[in-house]
Amino acid sequence: MILVEPLQCPAVADQAFEIVERKGLGHPDSMCDAMLEEVSLQLSRYYLEEFGAVLHHNIDKGLLTAGSTEKWFGGGRILKPMELTIGDRATVLAKGKRIPVNEIATTAAKDWLRGHMRFVDPERHLDCRVVLSPGSEELTDIFARSEALRCANDSSAAVGYYPLSPTEQAVLDLERYVNGVDFKTRFPDTGEDVKVMGVRRGRQVDFTVAMPLLALQVASEGSYFERKRMLLADLQHYAARWPGFEAVRVRLNALDVPGRGLGGVYLSLLGTSAEDADSGQVGRGNRVNGLIPVGRPIGTEAVAGKNPVSHVGKIYNVLAHQAARAIYEQIPALQEVYVFLVSRIGMPVDRPQMMAARILPAPGQPFDMVSRTARTILEDALAKVGRLCGELIEGKYPVC
Repeated sequence: MILVEPLQCPAVADQAFEIVERKGLGHPDSMCDAMLEEVSLQLSRYYLEEFGAVLHHNIDKGLLTAGSTEKWFGGGRILKPMELTIGDRATVLAKGKRIPVNEIATTAAKDWLRGHMRFVDPERHLDCRVVLSPGSEELTDIFARSEALRCANDSSAAVGYYPLSPTEQAVLDLERYVNGVDFKTRFPDTGEDVKVMGVRRGRQVDFTVAMPLLALQVASEGSYFERKRMLLADLQHYAARWPGFEAVRVRLNALDVPGRGLGGVYLSLLGTSAEDADSGQVGRGNRVNGLIPVGRPIGTEAVAGKNPVSHVGKIYNVLAHQAARAIYEQIPALQEVYVFLVSRIGMPVDRPQMMAARILPAPGQPFDMVSRTARTILEDALAKVGRLCGELIEGKYPVC
């Protein structure tokens, strides 16, 4: 069933306030999501190559436990490595062949670290604990059925929206900027554990940024605060380019207090607080559009690590955002689009229990035409679910 109705509230950007968060590349929650998603991707590809199909697995229960360090101005040492617990379910035996699930999982997690965290040596700084077990017979049997598309393995709800508000886009851009190649080339003494909180009041917006400096490259407390002034000036210059705001303020490492030595600065050895201060868990980070948008309807599923061919907790979250964008881009003069999907366990993934859209058109725009076209777009999105599943296996759509 497909439903379309008008949205009965102002667009987010026109409301009195807005709160948007992004946990960046090296945040422990983002790292945990990304590593377990990489496990699912590599496991899916192994299943496809060896058996011609993606077999049952869900790698969406994970915990990155913080390690321990000793730091000082100009140096430090790792006392205890981080530990990643990779959990839930995976097919470990198929057609009489034992599958090296533990080895694939460990390799995938360490591969992600090598590709994204400049100062983390996965062989020295991460221990992996793999606790993946076979799934239940009923859920595993979904993968033995002959349907062209798999059955949903859960009754689940998802929601997506488009477009991003100016505040949301600014939060996303700011984190990507400070973790981008140009910034890290100019400021190589900054870590990847970036968190951005954006708070808009009317046309004024405040961005609170947390980002560590690397202890090995900070000789003293005075050097830290001098470098922080340079970083803050760069961030403020970058933020001033955003249109649509009357005033933009940026605060960096707001917990800092001069005169307190190591207790008043944000230093890191590896570029992430997972080294000693903060643990990470799957599902506590960004939604599939890269944001934590307080005030928007958002799904509660942990998307990272779920299998890409039957777990609607992943498929529908990505599909909802894609469908909302398609409606917005294909129908002129819309302000906002929300798409909702609900699965029923055991039904093919292209036959949701409900698919619905709430749409805010421009003032005076006839809604009948909008509704008819939106329904056609939603039907087309469902017809292409099989293609989407293939693209998820390829890792085409980031989920954190």
